[in-house]
Amino acid sequence: MCSPRTMTQRVSVHMLPSLIEAGSLAGGVSVVIDVLRATTTIVHALANGAEAVVPCESIEQALEAKAAQSQSQGAAGMNSKVLLGGERHGELIPGFDLDNSPFAYSPEVVAGKTIIFTTTNGTRALHACRTASRVLIGAFVNHASLVRILQADGRPVHLVCAGTDGQLTAEDILFAGAVAVNLLKGSALPVADVQTQMAVDFFQARSGDSEMFLQTLRNSRGGQNLLHLGMDADVQRASQWNLFEVVPEWHAAENRIVAARPT
Repeated sequence: MCSPRTMTQRVSVHMLPSLIEAGSLAGGVSVVIDVLRATTTIVHALANGAEAVVPCESIEQALEAKAAQSQSQGAAGMNSKVLLGGERHGELIPGFDLDNSPFAYSPEVVAGKTIIFTTTNGTRALHACRTASRVLIGAFVNHASLVRILQADGRPVHLVCAGTDGQLTAEDILFAGAVAVNLLKGSALPVADVQTQMAVDFFQARSGDSEMFLQTLRNSRGGQNLLHLGMDADVQRASQWNLFEVVPEWHAAENRIVAARPT
């Protein structure tokens, strides 16, 4: 049963960061979605003990952030507590410690570490949400916990899909639809707009059968890119529901992603 606070909670889907209208995020909670794979991987990193993730839009910014972190930590040995992670076009960035596979962010690798992170689509989408009052990170692997936090918060929700290379991609819209369906149950408000209705309809059409659901991810732009690189295991991992309870939250002033505290 939905709590009374969610009955009038407005939910909007933005199928690409470029489709966010100026000023529309102010006063609301944004959820950044890059299922394949940035947001799935960030959830894995924090759930497996990383202290924080520092998102950067470019490789150059990531290298500068690592140098600054290392300098602020002082002793040379502390440098081992900072890892560079991310990808360009699905592959490991030369000189980086980790790529963008959720499997790379195991407890043995990331526990107690700060991850400086840059990806082709996800970290750019994150920075596009800086005008929101709160920015959370969602994927199928933390869906239920994300929905609970959004319901408890009660402010308008903006579900922002990262897309792939500036194009719509099915896996992000599918997840946005899943969250919207849960938040809109019993709502007294109409569906906000056509993007939101399309995401809801898409999720309802593609989620009834587990094989259809997985195939939708595989057939998406992001999924096809990963299959071409031989990374179907990552697609399958990203398709799993509710593996973790952690919900990452981006604190823009410090440019750090840490686990959200329950509201």
